[in-house]
Order: sequence, then structure tokens, then C-alpha cells
Amino acid sequence: MILSFSIIIPVYNRPYEVKELLDSLLLQTYQNIFEIIIVEDGSKIKSNGIVNSFKDKLNITYLFKENSGPGESRNEGMKIAKGNYFIILDSDVILPNTYIQEVDNALNQNFTDAYAGADKAHKSFSGIQKAINFAMTSFITTGGLRNNKGNNTFQLRSFNMGLSKKAFQLTDGFAKQYIGEDIDLNYKLDALQLNKQFILKGYVYHKRRVNFKQFYNQTNNFGRARPLLNKMHKNSSKFTYWFPSLFIIFFISSLIGLLFGISYLFYLFGFYFMSVFVIASINNNNAFVGLLSVLATIVQFFGYGIGFLQSQFKLKFLKKSNKETFPKMFS
Repeated sequence: MILSFSIIIPVYNRPYEVKELLDSLLLQTYQNIFEIIIVEDGSKIKSNGIVNSFKDKLNITYLFKENSGPGESRNEGMKIAKGNYFIILDSDVILPNTYIQEVDNALNQNFTDAYAGADKAHKSFSGIQKAINFAMTSFITTGGLRNNKGNNTFQLRSFNMGLSKKAFQLTDGFAKQYIGEDIDLNYKLDALQLNKQFILKGYVYHKRRVNFKQFYNQTNNFGRARPLLNKMHKNSSKFTYWFPSLFIIFFISSLIGLLFGISYLFYLFGFYFMSVFVIASINNNNAFVGLLSVLATIVQFFGYGIGFLQSQFKLKFLKKSNKETFPKMFS
């Protein structure tokens, strides 16, 4: 099958990120099989000037729309796309030079209606960004659960994924919500029994958040969204989604235990954090990044775990509706 790609990139107030991403697209080893559609989601700080500077170098279209969230922005981009396969990227990624080549090769060898790609930390990233990347991708953190590539159980994430034109038409694309719209799409693809694959070599460099406060807010949003997604999609709930919340409960219990001379649980956490430090230090060849990775892991668990418990309490005990439980997800 001859594939032509349309790369859909929603952006909101981040022209500087768009430039870095477009620069990386200029360096792709495969150049003549893709178009780019930048969808400006009601930004106050627009990226049209940046986009115009690439007009004579790339096949690029700029679309401005009223703010309605990243999911709707991607849908609008796919509606006007000319390609038969859509590559969905966030504006805060940088592509290795062979990204398009690897995706094209993988889909030609094993065509699927959707694919997921991995993410890594670029050498130019700050120490905090590298630590956050470790927390979000490592087997020793919840990244090991998020990035399960076996048995078709992984979930597509909107910062790096692909969707066939057929799959878009059958699913109507992303839901009209601001958070968890990519997870929702996964469930729709699974319900239609559309095949997907994980393209290991189709990775991106994902900048994510630049400080721990932003990272906490992001993971808290993820945690708050999960019980709502479980409610929206029956039989999607898993015990593993409770792990961050259980981490918080046992970690606080370990600190209380110290007050009563019970230290074994605290030592278990100490061993775990030391393991995170050692593995992250080796992976990044930097002990300081290893230390920051311990902090990032704690922030990740507490952000997600607290958010998860907040939504569970409102849904189960206060009997709130989805929108009442987490208005930001649907505003």
C-alpha cells in the first residue's frame, strides 16, 4: 500500500515549540510523502509567523479556529487532510531524522489502522525534563504500566500516534473533551476491532513539562480523568490504576510507622527510591538527573494518585456527574 501522510499538529500559545518541530521535519530522510497541518486552537500567541517562514520549504497548511481543545483541533485537521494516513503529534516534540522513514517502513511491512510510538529525552533537554521523561517511561515507575507494548494492550498517546483515514471515519476521531481524549479513542478503536501496533523505532523526543509544578498539575489531571474514563467505557477499569494511590497510602503509613518504631516499610521505600536513583543515573549518565528522577517519580505518584482519589470520592460517594466531578475535562 502506498501511504501518503498528513501530520496533524494542534498548538496553543507555543510558537517556539512549533519552530523546533518544523526544523526537525525539514531534516527527515523521507521528504515527499507528507503534508503538515498546523491547527491553532484559539491561541493568543499565534504561530502563523513561524509557519509562514517554512512555506517555501515544507508542504504546510495553517488553520486557525476558536479554542475547543486539542481533540477537536486534531479532528479539524484530519477533515481537511489530503493524506490517507494521519500522524498525530503534539507541538512539544522533536523528531529524529528517520521518524517518517521508520513509520512508513513499519506500516508497509505490517499495516494497521493505528499505531503508537515511544518517546525519549533529547540530549539538549534540561535535567528536570530528563527526569520527568524517566518517570513517565521507565519500567520501574508507572511508565512500565503505561508503555506495555505486548499483547496489543498498550494505549495510543496523542503526542505520538497514527490513525488511518478509515479509522478516523469509523470513530469520528477524538471526543470533545480536553483531557483523556486519546484514551477515549483507544477504547473506540478496540470496540471496532481495528488493529494497532507499537512502532518502537518511531519514537519522538518529548519535552513534556519544564518544572515539577507543571508536571504535578499534568499528572493530577491524568489521575482525575481516569475514573471518568472507566465510567464512560464499561469493563475498562484495572486494578493497576490504583497503584499510585496505594503508593501514597503506604508511603504515608511508612512515615507514621517511624513514629512508632516500625521502620521496615520505610526501608522498602528507601530501597525503591535508591533503585530509581541508580537506574536513572546510569540511563542518563548523570547522578544529578538520577536525584531529580526520584523527585519526579514522587511528584508523578502523588499527582496521579491524589487526582484519582479525588474523582473516585466525587463519583462514588458524592454521586456527582462526570462534568461535576471534573469540569476542566469537558469545559
